Amino acid sequence: MSASDADGRPLVMIGAGGHAKVLHALALAAGRVIAGVCDPKLAEKGVTRWRGVPVLGGDDALERFDPATVGLINGIGQIVRSDLRQLAYLRLRRAGFIFPALVHPSAWVAPTVRLAQGVQIMAGVVIQPDCCVGENSIINTRVSLDHDCEVGAHAHIAPGATLCGGVCVHDGAFVGSGAVVLPGVIVGYGAIVAAGTTLTRNLDRGSTLLGAAARTKVRSAS
Repeated sequence: MSASDADGRPLVMIGAGGHAKVLHALALAAGRVIAGVCDPKLAEKGVTRWRGVPVLGGDDALERFDPATVGLINGIGQIVRSDLRQLAYLRLRRAGFIFPALVHPSAWVAPTVRLAQGVQIMAGVVIQPDCCVGENSIINTRVSLDHDCEVGAHAHIAPGATLCGGVCVHDGAFVGSGAVVLPGVIVGYGAIVAAGTTLTRNLDRGSTLLGAAARTKVRSAS
């Protein structure tokens, strides 16, 4: 796994929505220290505490921190067809901050798995040998990745999804809750596999698998 998962520096949460709540619980379960949260909406309302940690302000509050002294948690949820989470991550990486990989203690991750910076592995996940997960990707609650899967950067594998052996999920793709991707299948860049579906063949870049009938559509260029 990535060496960044063992980094012991205090963490600052970015965002305070539902996804951030899950990450807050993960970080505490993993014994990490959360120094505070940055969220413009909380700051505008004058809220000073969130789930027991200080509200530091909006994103500009990070200007008070030396990037060498804190790590960040990307608590912005992954919304389909939105790049807000990715843009925030890239902006803060350019500013010199790191996003340690976070793994819930109840997850099982094989020793030969490679996790990039900013990866979030939620409770109950199983990742089998020789998988690779790219930066800023979410492997959500009770996901199963079998051997030799590759998940690109800024992807989201939603709760309960299953990737069979040798699956490749490209950057920015989304695999919905409870979906199954059969062995060796490729999910293209920015493609979407809808919840509860079974993907039996490669899904082209920007395409969406709509349902059990395996109908697909291609996102327009507009």
